[in-house]
Amino acid sequence: MEVLYLKSQGIKHKEICSLCQISKTMLTIYIKQYQLGGVEELKKIKYKGRPSELNQSSDILKEYFEKSPVSSIAEASDAIERLTGIKRSPTQVREFLKRIGLRCLKVGYVYTLNTMLTLLILRQQYLTVLTPLILTNKKS
Repeated sequence: MEVLYLKSQGIKHKEICSLCQISKTMLTIYIKQYQLGGVEELKKIKYKGRPSELNQSSDILKEYFEKSPVSSIAEASDAIERLTGIKRSPTQVREFLKRIGLRCLKVGYVYTLNTMLTLLILRQQYLTVLTPLILTNKKS
């Protein structure tokens, strides 16, 4: 916006670039954008960021994770680094996995047979102790 104001005041391009700390190319782009669509055109953000280096290996990684799912993002990060040589933070790995159509699954606890038997025994003991107490309290 400052660029347009300075331009409207008749200041030379070289001075505008110096004052706003932009290149001549950027100044030209701003002026052309304003001429095309006014202030609304200048408000649009057209920067999409750099494409991820992992995009080149997305097919291989997707196939790998579908064949052998990992149990954590840290594990996925290690696998990606091992397969591609590219190290990424857990947040970047999570976003990459979402982008290629994979998602984190919530995993529940699977009891072993011994744990189930222990829980059933404890429940039975709990009921045998509490049931008479509950019945005596109801009577009084």
